[in-house]
Amino acid sequence: MNKYTLDREDTVLFVVDLQDRLIAVMKYKDQVIKNNLTLIKTAQEMNFPLIATEQYPKGLGRTAPELLDLIGEESIFTKNCFTAYTPDVAAKLKALGKKKVLLTGSETHICVFQTARDLINDGYEVFLIRDAVCSRSKENFLNGLDLIRSMGAVITNTETALYDLLKVSGTPEFKKLSQLIK
Repeated sequence: MNKYTLDREDTVLFVVDLQDRLIAVMKYKDQVIKNNLTLIKTAQEMNFPLIATEQYPKGLGRTAPELLDLIGEESIFTKNCFTAYTPDVAAKLKALGKKKVLLTGSETHICVFQTARDLINDGYEVFLIRDAVCSRSKENFLNGLDLIRSMGAVITNTETALYDLLKVSGTPEFKKLSQLIK
C-alpha cells in the first residue's frame, strides 16, 4: 500500500478530546465540529472504525453532544494524560489491525501533537486533518501543525481525505458523501 494514499480497508478515524468545555474557547470551533461530523459520517458510511477520547470528563465535560450522538459511548476512551494514545487505545488499535489514522481534535499543539508523535513512533501513518483540529490561539495551532508535519505526518483536510477515500465519482456512496461538504 502507498504511504500517502488513504484506503478505507486500512483506516481508522481518531477524534481527540472534542469536549464541550474545551472547544468552547477554541478558534474555529464551529468549522472543527462541522468537519468532524463530516468525517464521522464518512467513517460510518464507509464502515471503518472510529475511536474517540475524553480528557478528564469530570472537569472538562463530555464530548460535544452533536458528535457524541454519532460516535456512541462504546467508542470513547477516557484519559487523564495528554496523549490520547493510552494503553487501552493502543490495544484497541492493534486489535483493529489498521495502520492509517485520520487524526482530529483538540488542542493541536498539546493532545493532538502528543498523540500524533506516539502513533508515529509506534509505526502508524498519521493523516492530520488540518481543518478538524484546533487550538486556543493561531500561533499554537500553527506550531502544532509544524511539529506534527516535521515528524512525518501527512497534513490534509476534510475534503481531500473524503475524496481520497472515495476514489471514484458516480456511485451512490459518492452522491451521499459529497453532499456533506457542500
